[in-house]
Amino acid sequence: MGNEQSLPQPGAKLRVIGAGYPRTGTESLSKALALLLHGPVYHGGTQITRGPPSRIKAWTRLLTHYPPQSAADRALIQSILENELSGFAATTDAPAAFLVPELLQIHPSAIVIVTTRDVAAWERSIGGVATLATLWFLRAVLLPLPTMRHFVGYIDRLRELNVTLYGEAEPLTRLTWDRHIARLREVVPAEKLFFYDVRDGWEPLCQILGTEVPDVPFPRGNDGEAIERLSKEMITRGLMRWLVIFATLAVAWVAWRFV
Repeated sequence: MGNEQSLPQPGAKLRVIGAGYPRTGTESLSKALALLLHGPVYHGGTQITRGPPSRIKAWTRLLTHYPPQSAADRALIQSILENELSGFAATTDAPAAFLVPELLQIHPSAIVIVTTRDVAAWERSIGGVATLATLWFLRAVLLPLPTMRHFVGYIDRLRELNVTLYGEAEPLTRLTWDRHIARLREVVPAEKLFFYDVRDGWEPLCQILGTEVPDVPFPRGNDGEAIERLSKEMITRGLMRWLVIFATLAVAWVAWRFV
């Protein structure tokens, strides 16, 4: 989260579904997959926060109808997944990480890669994200930003999804982690399910994909730093927009009052 968004490549087929939770090296995996698959990767955190308002609104609508309760819900979810992920070679991070069964129905030849890390460290890391995402003033601060004004509502839907799937809201714990892994083992055929720690570098990932090891350093993104950069940037932009709004109103009032 926090880098530039990727653009779809006409004709690209979804080959990898990244099913690791946020804060498990999803940014590093995204960069590595882009190199190995020679195609764009849809990193959810980046694509949603850097994209147009229609994108975050589409995902929020999908999450509102998930899990599907009717044929209409299933059709809506499939349509949004097809539209949003068309032209991408892989997807990582939320919300697609929680939509693996639906993605496999649309892309049956894709494999699923689950990024992993020390669970205790993940608990501490994901707890910080949850605190940031639920700051009470965030909705008001982000209101002037066309895309990010919808961010808190999107996060609310993700929270509800986590409760529905795994029975836990913030702070997320090992319970959610274990139930997520157990669910993946149930819905993904064993021959398509792979677990990967980005600290292990190129070799195990290339073995999974059947590709040669590139002669370049493994990309080391930091999910935490990326989220912090994005948060500071968006809050600063929101506050600056409010400053401009208030300044404009003040000038208008002075003009009306004294001119």
